[in-house]
Formats: sequence, C-alpha cells, structure tokens
Amino acid sequence: MKGNDFLEKISLIDPAYIEAADTLPKVKKIGRIKRYCIIAACIVLIFAAGFGTYVAASEIKEYKDAVEFFEDYDLSTEGLTRGEIKKVYRDITTKSFTYSKTAEVILNSISNDKVSGFEIPQEDPTPEDLEIIWDIKKHNSSISAPQDPTSQNPTPPKKVKIYASRYDYKAHIGYFELYDGTSFVWSTPVSEFKILGHVVVSDGIIVYGGTELILSEQPEYPWIAKFDENGNVLWKQQINDEFHTEFITHVLENADGSYTVISRGDFNYFCFSRYTSDGKKILYKKTNIDIYGIKKVARFGNGYIVHLFSNRDNEHAKIVMVDHEGNITESFSYSSEDSKYYITDMIEFENKIYLSAYAIPKYGDKEHQHELKYFSAYLDYNNYGEITSDEERTLAFREFYTAILLVCDPKSGKPQEFYSVKGSLGGKLALSDSGELLWDVERITSTFYSPYTSSYTIGGTCHVFRYTFNSSGLIVNQEKTGEITAFRK
Repeated sequence: MKGNDFLEKISLIDPAYIEAADTLPKVKKIGRIKRYCIIAACIVLIFAAGFGTYVAASEIKEYKDAVEFFEDYDLSTEGLTRGEIKKVYRDITTKSFTYSKTAEVILNSISNDKVSGFEIPQEDPTPEDLEIIWDIKKHNSSISAPQDPTSQNPTPPKKVKIYASRYDYKAHIGYFELYDGTSFVWSTPVSEFKILGHVVVSDGIIVYGGTELILSEQPEYPWIAKFDENGNVLWKQQINDEFHTEFITHVLENADGSYTVISRGDFNYFCFSRYTSDGKKILYKKTNIDIYGIKKVARFGNGYIVHLFSNRDNEHAKIVMVDHEGNITESFSYSSEDSKYYITDMIEFENKIYLSAYAIPKYGDKEHQHELKYFSAYLDYNNYGEITSDEERTLAFREFYTAILLVCDPKSGKPQEFYSVKGSLGGKLALSDSGELLWDVERITSTFYSPYTSSYTIGGTCHVFRYTFNSSGLIVNQEKTGEITAFRK
C-alpha cells in the first residue's frame, strides 16, 4: 500500500479509535542497579529461570487485551492470526498506524456496519402557516392548499374525475358513482356486496368489497367487479377460497392486462391471486403469515414488496418480498435499539427499495402497544411535567417524531443510507413524469386533543415539504408545497 493511499484511508477512522489510544499502560521506571557482583549474579540466575514464564503470561495478557479492544470497537478478527490481532491492537493504541493490516480492519468495520445518514433541516412553521391552520380550525373547513394571495386572477380548480361509493342502509344497497369535480355523472347500484375499495385500470375500474359479516357465524366472501368508464358492469363475481372470512386489500393491474389480487384469509393467510381481464382466475397461492395484517403493496421488478404489520406483536415495519407466482421469498424488519419505525409508504427506484417512515424513541423495557404510550414515557423521561397547552404539546411532538427515508438493498433488505427530518412524519413516495423520486415529508404544525372514536387521541396538522431525488439518489430540489395534511395518533 502506498503511503498516500494509506493516509487517505486513515483519515476515515472513527475518532473513538484515536481516543482509545490516548490512555497507555503505565510503565514502571527501573531503579538504579547496585554494583555488587553477587547480587548481579543472582539477578541473572533468577531472570534466566523465570523469563520463559514471564513471556508466556505477558503474551496471554496482551492477546486478551487485544481481543477485548476489538470487541469494544466492533472490529472483526476474521482472517487474522493471533499475532496480527496483537499487531493491529498495538498499532492503534500507540497511534502509530503503520501496520498494513490496520487500515484493512478499520475500513472493513466502517463499510460493514456504518450506514450513511443525512439529516435534512426544515424550517419551523411561520406565523402565516399558523394563521391558515387557525382559519381552517375556526371555520371547520376541509384541509387544502391555500390560494396564492399575490395572484390577481387565480386559476379556477380543474374538474377531476372522482369515483365514490355510498351505501343506503335502509334499502340495503350500495352505489358506485362518478363525479366530475362536483358535478354528478352516473351511479350504478351494487346489491351483492358493500364496496370497500376501487382501482382505476387502463380500460375501466376494478371495484371490490365484501358482505362485512366479520365475527358472524355466516362466512364472509369477497367480491370483485369490473366497470367501464360509463358505469356499466362488465363482470362481477364472488371469490370463495374456502375461508370463513376473507377480504381483499389490494388490486394491481399487470402489463399484460391481468390483475393481481391480494387478500387476507381468516386473519392468518396471505392470499395471492391473478385474474384475466375478463375475470377468470388463473393463479392462486396462500401462505400462513400468522397474526400479520397487510398494509401496503408495491411493485418491485417482476414481483412485489408487501408491508405487513402486527398490533399484537407491536411490529409495524416488516417487509416481505413476493415473486411473480405469489411466493414469499424474503422477509425484513426495521428498528433500532432506541427507536421504533412505522412505515408509511414504499416504492422501487433505481433497483432499490425506498421506504418512507417515521421513527419514535423507545423508553423502558416494555413494548408498548400504542405510540402515544411511548410519547407519555418520553415526556416522563425528559421531565416535561404537565402539558397545559396545544403549543407545548406541538413542540414536544416535534421533538418526539422524526421522518425517515430508508434506501435498502433488495436482496439483503439492509439500509444502505437514510435521510431524516426532525419534527416530521414520512409521507407519500411517487415518481415524477421525468422519472425522479418524490418524497413528501409532513412537518408537524399544530396538535390538539381529539376524543376520536371514544378513545384518547391527539389530532394535528402538517405542512407538506417535497424532496426530489435524481437517479443517483441525490436531492436536486426541495419545496414547500402549500398542501396541508391531517393526522390522528
């Protein structure tokens, strides 16, 4: 190794290694030797007899110290001889850094265990932001992007196709409807099942749902139907995979015009089906996933990424890879010793898995079932005392939550780098028209106590910031969108 190359690599060394070398073993000074031949002769005889024992004990102690040093600083001894381990140890603790193996050991520990992290600073809400939030709260209006006050001729809102479903409980019948902006276009009755979701496909709309008889003695079967753009039903059928309860969670259109249907059977099975464009089932695969629910599904290559979660096991950041035939091939979970992750979205970008999430700190040994319990423990740990205002709670929330973007290897699942934004929640991931990655980060602007669904709940609002990444994974643009989102915890 050339001297310049070695020095360049040494510049990457963690300062902790240097600090460890500051404290050297104390060396006792040798006293003056008395010039008596008889004593000198005795010393020579004693030294000759005990030298072998002293050397062995000294070598054992040095090797033990070296191994402990390697363990303390997560250095690998793999491939090193006993002598090489000691030489690396001496090279670091004496701050010599001249032994050729030292750079190799340190650089391997950095490349294997360190993940590049980038913290993105974000501005606090302005008085204008808070005024907008207050107006929304005061008038109980819907949350939307504010109009540009400098515009003299604001652009009228575009008419957008909106598909919606409603259910007439008195008549026991549902309707699937289309609106163009606020204008009604058509309505189609659906009597066989209650609509739970829909997906717009290239030549129509896939609508799915079920009878919603959960915990009933009667089986609950899912239904799937296809509508054309004029509201006509092209086909409709009930799915019976021999479960007592089954419900569809996701439908994805494939390049060949077929549809992949993801469902959950008897709350324990991950079900993977494929249907032709005219509704014929051509593939079915079920896998027992025990207590996990199915949160999100996204494409990855020729297969899929699936986000699973479990409230019972307090697992909210589990990812499985599913191949084209519906087989679960890999499984990854994300957390750290002091933080808990909640995945909010995921996408494939440049052959890597990008996970949008938020992290909260963990306190104590108990795995709390709800993140607000972690928040309460966080307040106690930091001696916050009683929170008496929404403003105090909002500041504490910003300290507690951190938006995270994980860039993961698809084979190992390990994060290769991450981005963090303090005081925010990770939001949606999408691809721009030009093929760049868009990451929405929701900056916590306000919070308020919200007795929602008869439980203790904190509600809040966020301003959305959007970060754009190019094909090399570099941030090329960031903007405050003006969009406002709501959350409840």
